[in-house]
Amino acid sequence: MKKIIELKNITKAFDGETVLNNISLDIYDNEFLTLLGPSGCGKTTLLRIISGFVQPDEGEVVFMGEDITDLPPHKRNVNTVFQKYALFPHLNVYENVAFPLREKKVPKDEIDKKVKEMLKLVMLSGFERRNVTSLSGGQQQRVAIARALVNHPKVLLLDEPLSALDLKLRKDMQQELKNIQKSTGITFVFVTHDQEEALSMSDTIVVMAEGKIQQIGTPVDIYNEPENAFVADFIGESNIIDGIMVRDGEARFSGQCFPCLDKGFAPKEPVDIVIRPEDVDIVPVEKGMLEGVVTSVTFMGVHYEIIVDVKGFKWMIQTTDFVDVNEHIGIFLEPDAIHVMKKSKYSGMFGDYSSFSDELEQLSVGGNEEE
Repeated sequence: MKKIIELKNITKAFDGETVLNNISLDIYDNEFLTLLGPSGCGKTTLLRIISGFVQPDEGEVVFMGEDITDLPPHKRNVNTVFQKYALFPHLNVYENVAFPLREKKVPKDEIDKKVKEMLKLVMLSGFERRNVTSLSGGQQQRVAIARALVNHPKVLLLDEPLSALDLKLRKDMQQELKNIQKSTGITFVFVTHDQEEALSMSDTIVVMAEGKIQQIGTPVDIYNEPENAFVADFIGESNIIDGIMVRDGEARFSGQCFPCLDKGFAPKEPVDIVIRPEDVDIVPVEKGMLEGVVTSVTFMGVHYEIIVDVKGFKWMIQTTDFVDVNEHIGIFLEPDAIHVMKKSKYSGMFGDYSSFSDELEQLSVGGNEEE
């Protein structure tokens, strides 16, 4: 695949606080790339640097081989769809979409053809004369996307465009956006803090925290092979446990040794062990590798979310089998359920689900005392 954008050693600070710290990233032709991270991680600032609305303090933005770091936004072959759609309330749907073409003095026949083409793409044919203020949130968003695409930019930047929509509409629009990206062949760079959104839509996910890239990979790689405790915790739920890599293919944690598939660590190297809740098998105590006591059971519709105390550490298990609070259970782990990660600055910060039981119980008790 051909590189469209190269970000080289991008650094940016606001009021002396570093928001982006030496970021380098390649974005490819016809790619749906998502910048994912919590609020304040720098993802929107990075998007605004690509668009030209923010200048980096250091580093370069290269677009198809040309340095565009100092190029103003209107001269870049990229368009942006903002969280607030910024439609013109005094113009109807047709004129909102036509606006960029009229600004460029495109012939009337060509405008008509392109606008109708875009409205068909976003499933708003027949809405041409509607006032944008009479449209639903999802319809307004489609108008904003049609307007951003009508010039056929090389790259479309989307800054949390689904955040204002309700859950069902949001899921519908996720699928629509992916379909639009595939049918146009335009590179999409999408900003979100929603992990599920990123996993369902993206070709590539860039996980960010504290102004740095933590991991770049496909959704499957990011979920199954997180590189550190932050990524493991931020993408889905994870049990993250202190461990020792005894040798290749053998890890020790929770007082036991377990066969695993990971290799390449030093003998007896301290590591973080990641076990996804859905990869834990509940078995009778006598058949378990570990033993625990159930402290909490929550019905989630498709499965139960169970918190289990294993030697003082609270595990989360997701299962379709019901177990009851205070029940003693065995835990069985297949080798491929155990993922071993290098220690990082995020080690020890995530992965213990004590907040599901002890902390909430204390809050509840505190509340009763005040009454």
